Amino acid sequence: MGHTFSNLLNHIVFSTKGRKNLLYKDMRNSLYSYICGIAEAENCQIIKIAGIEDHIHILVKLKPSMAPSDFARIIKANSSKWIHEQYLNLNDFSWQSGFSCFSVSESVKDPLIRYIDKQENHHKRIPFKDELKIFLKKHGIHYDQEHFLD
Repeated sequence: MGHTFSNLLNHIVFSTKGRKNLLYKDMRNSLYSYICGIAEAENCQIIKIAGIEDHIHILVKLKPSMAPSDFARIIKANSSKWIHEQYLNLNDFSWQSGFSCFSVSESVKDPLIRYIDKQENHHKRIPFKDELKIFLKKHGIHYDQEHFLD
C-alpha cells in the first residue's frame, strides 16, 4: 500500500518571552493569519488559533513527517520575524524559548476548539501560569514548579 493516512492533532501553546503583554488585540488576527500561512506552506493545517496578550494556543493537524518541535520552531521563528517587520515598536519582541504540546484525540477536538475560541473570557478568571499547570497535570507531565515558565 502506497498511501499514508494520519490524523495527528496537537495542541501547542507558547507565550511571549517573560509573558510580556505584547500581542495586542488589534494585531492578533493578522498574526494568526500569518501563522496559518506558515503552517499551510509546511503542509500542516491549523484548525484553531487564538490567544491573549501573552500567549497563543494552536490546534494543528501535523503532517506525519513533522515533529511538533520542528513545527513550533518554524512558527515561532517566522512569526517573530514578521512581528519585527510589521510592528517596529516591538523590536524587543520574542517568544519564550520552549513550548507545550499535547496530543489530542478526535473525540475532544470540538470541545478544545471551543476552549481555544474563548481564551479572552477564560483568562479573566485564570492566569496563564495556572492554566498551563492544569494542562500539564491533566496530561501527566512532570515539571519543575520553579522554572516551568522559563
